[in-house]
Amino acid sequence: MVSDDDKLIFHVDVNSAYLSWTAVKMLQYGSTLDIRNIPSVIGGSEENRHGIILAASIPAKKYGIKTGESIFEAKLKCKDLAIYPPDYNHYVKSSDALYEMLCEYSPKIQRYSIDECFMDCSHFKDNYKRIAMRLKMRISEELGFNCNIGISTNKLLAKMASDFKPKNTIHTLFKHEMPLKMWDLPVEDLFMVGRASSAKLHKLNINTIGDLAHTDVNLLINKLHSHGKLIYEYANGVDYSEVRKSNYLEIKGIGNSTTIAYDVETMDEAFKILLSLTESVAMRLRDSNSLCRLVAVSIKTNQFAHYSHQKQLNNHTDSTEVIFEGVKEAFKEVWKGEKIRQLGIRVTKLSSNEYFQETLFDFQKSEKQRKLDKTLDDLRNKYGKECVIRSTFLHSGVRPINGGTGSHEDYPMMSSLL
Repeated sequence: MVSDDDKLIFHVDVNSAYLSWTAVKMLQYGSTLDIRNIPSVIGGSEENRHGIILAASIPAKKYGIKTGESIFEAKLKCKDLAIYPPDYNHYVKSSDALYEMLCEYSPKIQRYSIDECFMDCSHFKDNYKRIAMRLKMRISEELGFNCNIGISTNKLLAKMASDFKPKNTIHTLFKHEMPLKMWDLPVEDLFMVGRASSAKLHKLNINTIGDLAHTDVNLLINKLHSHGKLIYEYANGVDYSEVRKSNYLEIKGIGNSTTIAYDVETMDEAFKILLSLTESVAMRLRDSNSLCRLVAVSIKTNQFAHYSHQKQLNNHTDSTEVIFEGVKEAFKEVWKGEKIRQLGIRVTKLSSNEYFQETLFDFQKSEKQRKLDKTLDDLRNKYGKECVIRSTFLHSGVRPINGGTGSHEDYPMMSSLL
């Protein structure tokens, strides 16, 4: 068994991933503006009351703009703020490109989130600095975005190192460096110390990671139970978790929602919007080579009440028609007749489309529908999503395919376990 001190772990963390990946895509499509160099953010539409910031450029951050605040608040800080919509499908492709490059350096890579990877680089023990510099340079030159690389003998310390400033830099955090580089940091900066636990720690006059590292572990167990022991070990750099090889981003579900600029009052109007959402979700489901067994509909009223309802399908499917039938049933069972401002759908209980149980009596119909869906997907991917639309959307005022960029909830952005 390899001891902890014999290991060498890299943690690769893309800088401002959503904004960087959007900037790279724009430049590839001929834009002369690099939005990373201006006050800019990635977020929803303020006009459609859908405006939360997902990522901000460094110039935007200089105005005090932060991830998670509303676009309305951000524009009060910077009136010339440029706002760009998210494109989660493109982000996944960018994440895949990073993973493929990392595979050239290590056989053991754990995709921790869409913009983070752990790498077991113990085989580079003698020249890890040169390898890390070469890797970071290749990511910048070949993929077009920057990253931090944290290096240590375990995953915890490598991840802590990658959070250090400045960005676009290689940082180390070995155990002998902890007193200088980590222990003076606020206790909130330690992985797994959230708002609730930090408040309890402050009441105990534990304000820095160093304070936590030197606190009696029995006191922490008494106050925070098993979590107290965990963060005590983390504060002392103790982590025995392995780099778990994973070559894909686990998709928990696929969903889309839209905030409507007017009140939806009839079932017919709601069905049109739900169909437009189903079109985009089903396309993404097929693109991921997955099938679903469960659909869910979420509703937000004009009084901001929110509720949802799930419906299990008879079989696993990727058919737009079958999914929409389930969506309609779920909506009819849950809607209470209120005026609607936001509608969303989500498909879960996913499985691979490599093998699935076909119903005996619907085989021919299903096969025809599958071929039709594939043809429509190919046309829309080649000529644009609205090159072929359903007649029900003509002159309806409803977009034929709503959303399509995905939801950040589809992919685990951060795991609670290393």
